[in-house]
Amino acid sequence: MALSFANLSTEHLKVPLEEYMKRMPKVRILRTKKREGLIRTRLLGASAAKGEVITFLDSHCEANVNWLPPLLDRIAQNRKSIVCPMIDVIDHDNFGYDTQAGDAMRGAFDWEMYYKRIPIPAEMQGEDPSQPFESPVMAGGLFAVDRKWFWELGGYDTGLEIWGGEQYEISFKVWMCGGRMEDIPCSRVGHIYRKYVPYKVPGGISLAKIQNVGSGLCMEIKHFVSGSPIRLENCVKSRGEVGWSHGQVLTLGWREDIRVGDPMHTRKVCFDAVSHNSPVTLYDCHGMKGNQLWRYRKDKRLYHPVSNSCIDSSPSERRVFMNTCDPASLSQQWLFERTNASVLERFNQGHN
Repeated sequence: MALSFANLSTEHLKVPLEEYMKRMPKVRILRTKKREGLIRTRLLGASAAKGEVITFLDSHCEANVNWLPPLLDRIAQNRKSIVCPMIDVIDHDNFGYDTQAGDAMRGAFDWEMYYKRIPIPAEMQGEDPSQPFESPVMAGGLFAVDRKWFWELGGYDTGLEIWGGEQYEISFKVWMCGGRMEDIPCSRVGHIYRKYVPYKVPGGISLAKIQNVGSGLCMEIKHFVSGSPIRLENCVKSRGEVGWSHGQVLTLGWREDIRVGDPMHTRKVCFDAVSHNSPVTLYDCHGMKGNQLWRYRKDKRLYHPVSNSCIDSSPSERRVFMNTCDPASLSQQWLFERTNASVLERFNQGHN
């Protein structure tokens, strides 16, 4: 077994961890010289592993009784099988343990590559619910694989910076290379599903509060549903990071749209504008750009190519709306707070 940690400033991951792990001599702690992220850290652990089978588990898991033999049994029968336990739910608030709802469901994804679980049609279900079943894609964090087969597949792509896509890469490769992906109902592992991601992701996305230069007010969303207007409100101030569930925290990334909230699991509502003079509202994200494509210009204006207009504001009415672009208007100038400048630059590269 191997545990991998970046050299973080958190004291309990230093000497206290080393002392605690002396109780478990079979466990090795591998440390990276810099923060590498989940995928490259997993690869580090996999490269140091010596056993015939590699098992990946998130740190925030609790393995249930007799969880491992059912996984090893399937690999023993077919070394090209990647096998996943059923992932039960550990409550984020009180650590209560609940079984996964709907065992007869397999992994899939929507057009925005969000992981989904869909029911297996009744005619395809076996008579014995404890029998393993094929799944197109895995959930990602918990699986076992023959070590040599893992490297024959090429392992993970080392360019993956954050979690959320690695399960598709492995799943696609195993099916295209003659392997199998299976879920194993007799293997149960509990997993804490956090309400938010408690760390920053360097370089991959940009979190921002958008503040108006003229009024000093911030854009805010009161209701995270389609049709809700974007409003101006007093900017939220806190000693630490504003919670990603707050309506003033927005996400800019590779999709070239502006979304509300947590960058890993953003609510799928985006800034949308129909035409010149229309209000800026939320609408279900469609990923097709169009009304949801935005550019942040060097003069601090948020430009909407489809309507050839810019986001304007009325502090007295707290409204946010589209208007003819005016470089001199402070009500059309916006500052991004708590943002990654390099990501913001990539967001607008070649479009200013």
